[in-house]
Amino acid sequence: MKIKALLSTLLCITTVSAMAQLPVEVKGLFKKKRISAVKLFKVKYGKSVEIGNATPSANGQFGFLFYPEYEGLYLIGTGNENSPNDNYKFYFKGGEQLSVNLLDSSYVLTGKLNSKENVVLTQWHDLTFPLEQKAINFMKVQSTFVDFFPEQEEIVAKTKTFLNGKTTGNARFDKEIKTIMNWDLANYATNFLNTPRSAHPSVEEYSNFYSSLKAEDFAKTADKVYNYPWGLRTLTAIISVNMRQQNKAYKRGVEGVDVFTSFVPNDTLKGDIALDNAAGYKTINDYQALMAKYDKYIITKAQKERSNSIMSPLLTYKPGTDAYNFSYPDKNGKTVSMADLKGKVVLVDMWATWCGPCKAEIPHLKKLEEEMKGTDVAFVSVSVDEAKDKEKWLKMIETENLGGTQLFATGWSDMAKYYKVTGIPRFMVFDKQGKIVTVDSPRPSQPELKALLQKTLAN
Repeated sequence: MKIKALLSTLLCITTVSAMAQLPVEVKGLFKKKRISAVKLFKVKYGKSVEIGNATPSANGQFGFLFYPEYEGLYLIGTGNENSPNDNYKFYFKGGEQLSVNLLDSSYVLTGKLNSKENVVLTQWHDLTFPLEQKAINFMKVQSTFVDFFPEQEEIVAKTKTFLNGKTTGNARFDKEIKTIMNWDLANYATNFLNTPRSAHPSVEEYSNFYSSLKAEDFAKTADKVYNYPWGLRTLTAIISVNMRQQNKAYKRGVEGVDVFTSFVPNDTLKGDIALDNAAGYKTINDYQALMAKYDKYIITKAQKERSNSIMSPLLTYKPGTDAYNFSYPDKNGKTVSMADLKGKVVLVDMWATWCGPCKAEIPHLKKLEEEMKGTDVAFVSVSVDEAKDKEKWLKMIETENLGGTQLFATGWSDMAKYYKVTGIPRFMVFDKQGKIVTVDSPRPSQPELKALLQKTLAN
C-alpha cells in the first residue's frame, strides 16, 4: 500500500505483517541544500517500490514508523523508484531504530542505537562511495575509465577482507551481506559502462574485475535478483556487458530476447526479461510473437498479471488480427485449442449454466447449427462456470443435447480476460486462418449472425 500522507516529522505506516511484529523507527535530519520529500522504499521483484514519504520540518527533521513486510533491504532517500540515485540501503527486520542525517551526496549514521546490520552496511557504503559517485551520480561527478578502473581495482581488493571481524550476530544478514556486496560492485561496474562519458573503453581496456562478472552467476535463482533493489536492472546491465565481451550483437524483438535469455539459467528470470522487453511493444502481433515462445516462462502470479497489463492496451481486436489461442478440455477431458480449429470458420459462444440470457439462446444456437450443417463452421461453446459447477455443466450438455464442441474454461479464464468479457453470452466469429472477424457478433437469435457466417465462409 502506498502512503500518500505527508508529515513534517513522522510518517506512520500501519500495515502490520505477521513476519514482523515490532516496528522500525527512523529519525532523520535533512541536511541537503535543496528541500525535497524523503521517501521510504521496499524491494519487490528486483525493483524499488515507494511505500511512504515525509516532508522535512523547518529544522530538517523527518521520520518514519513502520512495520517491515519482510527482513531485508529497504531504501531511504530523495530519489525515485527507477534509479539508485540518492537512495540508500538499510536492513530492517523489525524492532530497529535508525538515526540518520541525509547529506547532499551521501548519509551518515548518528547516535548509538543503530543496529549492527546498518552499521556494517554503512561501513560498506563508505568504502565503495567513490565508485557509487562516479558510476551512479555521473551527472555531477565527471569520470572516465582512466580514473575509474584503477580506483575500482583498489576498492575491489579491499573488499576481500572487509567482513573480517564484522559478524553482527544475525546469521541471515551475515550471509546476505556477501550477496549485497557482489550486487553493489556489479551495479557500479555496469552502470559506469552503460552511462554517458567523454571517453569509453574498448573491451580490451576493461579492468580485471569485468572478467569475473558473469550474468549466469547472478541469475541462478530468482530470489537473488528479487531481493536486491535494482536486481533486474543490474542483471540486464551485466548481460549487456557480457554481450560486448563475447561480441554478440543487439537484436530487436524475439531474437533480441533470445540473446538476453541465453545468459540466464533461471526460467522465472527468463520470463521477467521477456516482459521487460514486451513493455516497449506497440502492436499485439509483436507481443503474441514473443509470447508464442516465452509464455511458458511467465510462471508467477505477478508475472501473469504484468503480462495482462502489457497486453491489454495493445488489444484492438481489429478484423484480420490473430485470435487468442485458447486451450481448454472438452466434456471428455480432451484438450481443444483454437489452433486445432484452423481451416474452419469458428463461432465461439461464451456462456454459463447459471446465465438466463445464455440459456435463452440455446434453441436458436441449435437451430443455427443444424442450418449450417455440412459447412466449414465449427460451433464452440466455452463455459465460464466455476470448477464446483462442472458436474452441473456436464449434466446440462446431456439434458439439453448440446451440440458442437463444449469446452470448460473453469471460471473467468485467460480467454475472458483477453477479450475483456464482463458479460455473457458473448459470441465471436473467426475466419479459417484463425483471424478475428468480430469479437462481439450478433447472437443466434438474430438473423445477422447467419449472414455473417455465410459471408465469412465465402471469403
